[in-house]
Amino acid sequence: MLKVQEILRVKGDALYTAKPDTPVYQAIDTMALHDIGSLVIMEFGQLAGMVTFREVIRHCHERPGDTSATIRSIMDDAPVSVSPNTDIDEVRRLMLEHHARYLPVMDGPTLLGVISLYDVARAVVQAQAFENDMLKAYIRDWPADSNR
Repeated sequence: MLKVQEILRVKGDALYTAKPDTPVYQAIDTMALHDIGSLVIMEFGQLAGMVTFREVIRHCHERPGDTSATIRSIMDDAPVSVSPNTDIDEVRRLMLEHHARYLPVMDGPTLLGVISLYDVARAVVQAQAFENDMLKAYIRDWPADSNR
């Protein structure tokens, strides 16, 4: 069964972070520049929260033109996280249950990366394609029944 660590291995180790006292407009710039939908918020070397485009859009809607707000005021300070050994089915369940498009991957207190709904969908499609190819190869090599 597919695990989170396999998704991270394929995805790579690019990770974008910010501090809680970073201005929201700076977070928006970072997200736009790197074409990413989330930022991991770190404080004192530990995961302090996450900001996704959902929080940014809500902030822009509720406080248009506010340039003084910091990430601390909009971040999710208790994001749902997974471990590298979490099964992909559990990840999908958590994402659906919590309406989360991004999940931090934690190994104890250590942040290993972030996986997105896109990463999960791509991994599932690739795994299904591989399984499909294997089944097709198995069927092609099916031994002929000589007793018929």
